[in-house]
Amino acid sequence: MQTKAAILWEVNKPWAVEDIELDDPKEGEVMVKLAASGLCHSDEHLVTGDLPFELPIIGGHEGAGVVTKVGPGVSWLEEGDHVVFGFIPSCGRCPSCSTGHQNLCDLGAIMAAGLQASDMTSRHHAANGEDLKLMCMLGTFAHDTVVNEASCIKIEKDVPLSRACLLGCGVVTGWGSSVYAAEVQPGDVVAVVGVGGIGANAIQGAKLAGAKQIWAIDPVESKREKAMEFGATHTAASMEEAVEPIGAASWGTMANKVVMTMGVGSGELLA
Repeated sequence: MQTKAAILWEVNKPWAVEDIELDDPKEGEVMVKLAASGLCHSDEHLVTGDLPFELPIIGGHEGAGVVTKVGPGVSWLEEGDHVVFGFIPSCGRCPSCSTGHQNLCDLGAIMAAGLQASDMTSRHHAANGEDLKLMCMLGTFAHDTVVNEASCIKIEKDVPLSRACLLGCGVVTGWGSSVYAAEVQPGDVVAVVGVGGIGANAIQGAKLAGAKQIWAIDPVESKREKAMEFGATHTAASMEEAVEPIGAASWGTMANKVVMTMGVGSGELLA
């Protein structure tokens, strides 16, 4: 079938929205009509070359949609099902998946190849016939895509797909930054630097992990205001502005955990 997708042909060049040819799903695959896709900073890393995936590639790894075709061997999904994509596949059968470590699924080893996990070929083809790779084997910057069933999470049909798509990356990444990476504990003082999609969910994770104070640090006033709705207790416009009040509010102990979720950061020490 013919559909449209946003393709990156060269590093540091704009995305090109073009017609593509999409093959039917093969063994263990499904075709999905995308309802919504998030734009993650990782997709920008494709453009800058910081994520050196092979080009040309269809971007996008945070999406949700409706199953329109089911390939052979897929028994738990059917046409009409609503799904969110996981940017790390989970087969459910490998040693990691079967012991509760789905984030280490064996299929993740080939995620950067951008091809179908079943046979390492492409279902997506440019108008000139060239095979197209997929960001995280998904390619959500498209009207339709074909993915492995291991990349799908079935959801209830009353969940708005425009919101559900954010669960594919931003929500779980931000949440995990606080709950799993930082291991926020009840009573902690937490500073979240940068209140974009990741930061907002890091704030939610810190709140539900029991943090006593959550400082949202961002130069944009509207983001600081929104951070209070997500669970922040205090805000500041910059790191410099935050230091003194965090010290005063924490009796000099400062933050127990700092979650850095700004778009671009630097490790350079300032004099």
